[in-house]
Amino acid sequence: MNSAAKITAANLSRRTLKDKLFKGLVLFLSLITISPIVLIIYKLVEKGYRQISLNFIIKTPPNTFEAMTAVSNGELIPGGIANGITGTLLMVVLASVIAIPVGVITGIYLYENPGKPLANLTRNISDILQGVPSIVLGLIAYMWIVKPITSGFSALAGSVSLSIMMLPMIVRSTEETLKMIPQSIKEAAVALGVPYYKVILRVLIPTGFSGLLTGILLGISRILGETAPLMLTALGSSVINLDITKPTSAIPLLIWEFYNDPNMVDLIWSSSLLLMGMVLTLNLVSKRIAARTK
Repeated sequence: MNSAAKITAANLSRRTLKDKLFKGLVLFLSLITISPIVLIIYKLVEKGYRQISLNFIIKTPPNTFEAMTAVSNGELIPGGIANGITGTLLMVVLASVIAIPVGVITGIYLYENPGKPLANLTRNISDILQGVPSIVLGLIAYMWIVKPITSGFSALAGSVSLSIMMLPMIVRSTEETLKMIPQSIKEAAVALGVPYYKVILRVLIPTGFSGLLTGILLGISRILGETAPLMLTALGSSVINLDITKPTSAIPLLIWEFYNDPNMVDLIWSSSLLLMGMVLTLNLVSKRIAARTK
């Protein structure tokens, strides 16, 4: 074997070693990255599965005496979080009704007017809004809804604060989804003489529907676990309430209430497990939809 061949073989061996070391490092760091969420899921399942049952879904939380009696007897805590489940669904639906049309229309405007000053200002405000702490949005909803409109804490106020949180994600996902649609599709519709509003409603939105839906689901999954804004707006309720002008509960609010009562510790784990399952399901669905659009 000549010297050139030896040098080539040595370089190949060195590169192979570096490649294996780099792959091992990436694998090791990946395991470190996912280990916290794996441990969290394991702990939630270990601590929370015992309380999960039909009663946990359809009944309201017990009082402190009932919980203390069950704990002292080594029994499962009676009751459930039905008021939190219904309150969460009510406020998420209201927030979606408010945020989805506004977010999609705003995203379409940004897509159609990329260089206009108003579009640039709107885009910048949307990006800033995405980084605003949730407690600040709760204060805004308190000033807008709680005091002047409902004259008290309400599901409507909670929905407004959650809808503001959803808006930036829906706006940006709508704009980016429409940007990925080939311009030829839009031009073909215009060339056929279709009115421009029908081009948007009948061509652009259906074509990018999967991307739009992904952004909406991610926005919903983000607000499902919010507690701070609801403490200043919805406040909470010990009973099931479907009146949007009255205080209502939510799963995150119930978790906070259970945390302040040492007899309700088991319900904290079960409520957190259920909430995590809801968020995880929405994220998996959104990723599945996003994967189909590629």
